[in-house]
Amino acid sequence: MSETRTTADFWFDPLCPWAWMTSRWMLEVQEVRPVDVRWHVMSLAVLNENKLDELPEEYREMLATQAWGPVRVVVAAEQLHGPEVLGRLYTAMGTRFHNEGLGPTREAMAAALADAGLPAGLLEYAEKDTYDAELRASHKEGINKVGQDVGTPVISVPGPDGTEVAFFGPVVTPAPKGEAAARLWDGTLLVASTPGFYEIKRTRTEGPIFD
Repeated sequence: MSETRTTADFWFDPLCPWAWMTSRWMLEVQEVRPVDVRWHVMSLAVLNENKLDELPEEYREMLATQAWGPVRVVVAAEQLHGPEVLGRLYTAMGTRFHNEGLGPTREAMAAALADAGLPAGLLEYAEKDTYDAELRASHKEGINKVGQDVGTPVISVPGPDGTEVAFFGPVVTPAPKGEAAARLWDGTLLVASTPGFYEIKRTRTEGPIFD
């Protein structure tokens, strides 16, 4: 494979377990291919705010009570400490939320901030709309690349002529490692190089496997 370094842009909501799986794959890809990941925030709450009537009651409740806090903390960290903190804060949050099974509690967010070496005061932004405009702008940037009928994660990679090609996914569990991660990455670039390619999909038969 070419040793030319490639940048992959990755949009995530820290609450989404499927985005978490894909992000762990992307970290593995960085180890086995010349790839750099740039992290960006998107929001399940923003994505679904105009279609709440179509969603199951349990999912609506989750969006109302859990979806805003974590992503607000993440975007506040980005605004106040720079985009370079996104990757490590996402890893810290996702490990607490998903791998440790703690969910998006204030205690888990506080611990994640400590793990990432960030100020505890950022937790207060979970209840504030201070940076909602920036959150919405980042979300819009990502979702506009793929359309409104998908979710998180969104990844954007260079196409064959250098133009940007973006996809929802890949949705995978567990996150591939080593050469398996490399092959999936190579396949992602391959489909991105195919004009008119849009979708491959099958029904999910397993939930996220956190390892």
